[in-house]
Amino acid sequence: MSQKRKPLPILENVTITDVAAEGKALARVNDMVVFVPFAVPGDIVDLQVRRKKHHYCEAEVIRYVKQSDLRVTPQCAHFGICGGCKWQNLPYAEQLKAKQQQVFDQLTRIGKIEIPEISPILGSEKVFGYRNKLEFGCCNKRWLTKEEVASGTVFDNMNAIGFHITGAFDKIYPIEKCWLMDDLCNDVRNEIRDYAFANALSFFDIREQRGLLRDVVVRHSRSGEWMVIVQFCIGGDGEQRQAMGLLSHLGDRFPQITSLLYVDNHKGNDTFGDLPVHVFKGEDHIWETMEDLKFKVGPKSFYQTNTDQAYHLYAVARSFAQLTGQELVYDLYTGTGTIANFVAAKARKVIGIEYVPEAIEDAKVNSQVNGIGNTLFFAGDMKDILTTGFIARHGRPDVIITDPPRAGMHPDVVKTILLAAPKRIVYVSCNPATQARDVAALDADYKVVAIQPVDMFPQTTHVENVILMERRGE
Repeated sequence: MSQKRKPLPILENVTITDVAAEGKALARVNDMVVFVPFAVPGDIVDLQVRRKKHHYCEAEVIRYVKQSDLRVTPQCAHFGICGGCKWQNLPYAEQLKAKQQQVFDQLTRIGKIEIPEISPILGSEKVFGYRNKLEFGCCNKRWLTKEEVASGTVFDNMNAIGFHITGAFDKIYPIEKCWLMDDLCNDVRNEIRDYAFANALSFFDIREQRGLLRDVVVRHSRSGEWMVIVQFCIGGDGEQRQAMGLLSHLGDRFPQITSLLYVDNHKGNDTFGDLPVHVFKGEDHIWETMEDLKFKVGPKSFYQTNTDQAYHLYAVARSFAQLTGQELVYDLYTGTGTIANFVAAKARKVIGIEYVPEAIEDAKVNSQVNGIGNTLFFAGDMKDILTTGFIARHGRPDVIITDPPRAGMHPDVVKTILLAAPKRIVYVSCNPATQARDVAALDADYKVVAIQPVDMFPQTTHVENVILMERRGE
């Protein structure tokens, strides 16, 4: 006979003491660490435990006994549901303190290495409207809030365009206004929704893998150009005509769109790096600017999503590289060559490596249009390209700048860097946890001499960090 599970307890009059990872707040009840979403240090709350382990539990607020003096009113009506801006209820100065502490904790607890004093984090001048890119999912199963479920309302239309809900891969929470991007982004998204509803366009069903409207990406640049990419899953001639009708409507409604593109995606996921992108109207790219440089950004190109802070991030990387004009620089995970071209004027030669072939083609164009003649770019998997043979052919780097994805660097890449033995390594990271792991693997030969966090994503828990490492004994 199976035993009944004990009901999870309610914890009363608990004081929230700190900010923890992933945007959760932290409290301690006796010897138990409690993680609580959407609470603020100083809140006194009653909590319902939702998940319990030996030394910690996860709980949610069921009553505020007293709200913290730190707490601020979130600007977004979707706060607490969409899951994107988990810190809108926390003053920006407190967000920066938490991110600074996050970098320290991960370097010391995960890296377990000796580090210098960390420079104060560089905050963002814009705390809203700072993003140059947003992606919205489309599906036929909208997420219902607790209030909507409790009301018993029956919705005639369950189609939605917005953000994926954490823990519900097949549902989308409909967004009316996102505060992180220019309002034209909201206008474009809502116009697509309204047109789709009015013209009975089907929305994608992720379980059945069918439905016309699948995904929307909106990008814009400092020069005022806009790119919109609509992903369809076109099921026949009728849906082909519907898709073209939507694109024609968007092109007429928004003359600001200079690059209107579409993808026909029948894969099991929304990534389209391996699929053709079709131009419906305008160009297949937009242009971004930084200092006196222009950068071509295509639909598959990576470009930092906070344009203003990207300049400060790259300026830190260039400063840490300490270039005199004599150095051979390797720029790993170069993307569209932004960092490579940004530092080229101060280097003898820059070699950039990137996985996405289209991004490498953009990187070459970026060098050409800016009159930069001392760059060389290669496309392929980093661990396969960056080998001892590659270094023998192209020269041993004096400086390596690396800006990997969130997963960090492959162990084979770390080994090759150690064999290359550059004088300096500049490590730009969007995930200080994997950065700490990689830095620890380099620590025997390289010493961390400078650390500069940069906040690229206000209202969220994410933080970028730049580390300078110098070869021991140089």
